[in-house]
Amino acid sequence: MSERVTVSREDHLAIVSLSHPDRLNVLDLRGWDALAGIMGSLGEDEDVRCVVIEGSGTRAFSAGSDIGGFPEERHTPEQTQVYARALESALSAIQVCPHPTVALIHGVCVGGGLEIAASCDLRICSESSRFGAPINRLGLTMSYAELGPLVDLVGVSGTLEVLLEGGLLDAERAYHKGFVNRVVPDEDVAEAGWATAHRIAAGAPLVNRWHKKFVRRLADGGAPPTEDERREAYEAFGTDDYREGVQAFLERRDPRFEGE
Repeated sequence: MSERVTVSREDHLAIVSLSHPDRLNVLDLRGWDALAGIMGSLGEDEDVRCVVIEGSGTRAFSAGSDIGGFPEERHTPEQTQVYARALESALSAIQVCPHPTVALIHGVCVGGGLEIAASCDLRICSESSRFGAPINRLGLTMSYAELGPLVDLVGVSGTLEVLLEGGLLDAERAYHKGFVNRVVPDEDVAEAGWATAHRIAAGAPLVNRWHKKFVRRLADGGAPPTEDERREAYEAFGTDDYREGVQAFLERRDPRFEGE
């Protein structure tokens, strides 16, 4: 594992921290591997109801890959392939995580950091946050797997604007482009992020997982849902959580969902 990525728990919430604040929370090869492993493990933990990904400190969510380590980790074609597998595995693990994911963004969110945030379901940022991918200044490209979350999020034009111009978007412009769901004052971003995560965790966890699965399935642009997939959309009505939710509504109390 890597000290650059840590995980902690708060009831049904899992908090994944990108933890290298002195270097804007950049990730090296081991960091990408650790992120992939952590997200894979959380995805299999049915006690989790929401995953929050954050950067340590307030200067950055993440500035992406640690360029200082490229001469040792990403220099030869063979090394590049190993590094790419680690990075792409981390992004994939976030995308396929069955639990809702929230990126809580302070400060800089660029390059691989932008890819991590784009792979999450929701993104909440501070007013001082900055977004971009100035990698044409480095002479390197994003792979198809890295580009996918960005194109899905902001489309072809929005992605190319960031990549071709190589500049940074402020929070307001990022919001209007669709990079983030919500912009809040710097001093309120943590509170807003945790409030969002707690609202998600208070919902029926099976329903949240189903909705995430269904929405992703509709967005994949493939064949229409099969009959089996359509039937799955009604399985919630056979759960204890459904009965609890209806009973709580009738009794005018908060529901107590067990994920069953």
